Amino acid sequence: MLIIPIKDGENIDRALKRFKRKFDRTKVMRTLRDKKQFTKPSVKYRKQNIKASYIQRKRTAEEQA
Repeated sequence: MLIIPIKDGENIDRALKRFKRKFDRTKVMRTLRDKKQFTKPSVKYRKQNIKASYIQRKRTAEEQA
C-alpha cells in the first residue's frame, strides 16, 4: 500500500504527481501485464539475452568514445 503524506497547504495536484511517480516505480502495472498471458521460458531467456547484448554494446561504445 502506498502512503503519500500531504504537507499543510500542499497542492493536491502535486501530491497526486508524487503518488503517480511512486506507483510507476513499484512496477505493479508491468507485472499485471506480464501475468496476463503466458510467455514460454525460452522466449523470456531470449529477450533477456537480447537486452544484455544491447546494454553491453552501449557500454563498450561509451568506453571507446
